[in-house]
Amino acid sequence: MAQGISSKPELPVIALLPNAVTLAAICAGLTAIRFGFQGDYERAVLLILLAGFLDAVDGRLARLLRAESKTGAELDSLADFLNFGVAAPLLLYLFALSDIRSAGWIAVLFFAICCVIRLARFNVQNKSDISDGDHRYFVGVPAPAGALLALLPMFVSFLVSDAPMFPPEVAAIWLVVVGMAMISRVPTYSFKMMTISRANVPFFLLGAMLLLAALLTYVWATLVVLDLLYIAGVFWAWRHVNTKE
Repeated sequence: MAQGISSKPELPVIALLPNAVTLAAICAGLTAIRFGFQGDYERAVLLILLAGFLDAVDGRLARLLRAESKTGAELDSLADFLNFGVAAPLLLYLFALSDIRSAGWIAVLFFAICCVIRLARFNVQNKSDISDGDHRYFVGVPAPAGALLALLPMFVSFLVSDAPMFPPEVAAIWLVVVGMAMISRVPTYSFKMMTISRANVPFFLLGAMLLLAALLTYVWATLVVLDLLYIAGVFWAWRHVNTKE
């Protein structure tokens, strides 16, 4: 969640940094669309990943600087819709769905609508302080995770060959399935609420560094594995919650 301008007559310049990060994420998403139209799909996807990283940073930066505001929250939500609800499915359309034209575009519209509903539901819950079960879980797949799942056909294609690996119909169905997962009531792990024992901190940091090294070295293979692990985590969370009930 990024920062907005307060009512004070003067504002420290550093307090604007979270907003600047959010705007940088918007620029990354828009530029990803540009590269998609130019056929530079790998660079476009990398910009979506950058937008996701900046989305994760801006809220933490705002809290660290004590620079949170309603304006920043709205700006962050708009950035999420642009980057994850518009840019991501549009890239998949340009890459794999344009051959089926109308059907592919309907899948894109379906995903975008699901994403905006997901974001609206999340915003309403935050503003009204609605308690929705165990805070260790989100309700439905979050928008950034949904975008990464939606791009899975592209990750696999980049990993295996330059040509789309999936038939357009399969990619369209996958996009619809991910959209439905975003607006579903399926529990998904909230990494913000996850805790770790102090004894395991060194191992956690080592794993994080190894993951970063893998992303820098074998980006598409690592993203495919992360998507598959996330899907497995959704099923695990659903099973765990249903077992407790």
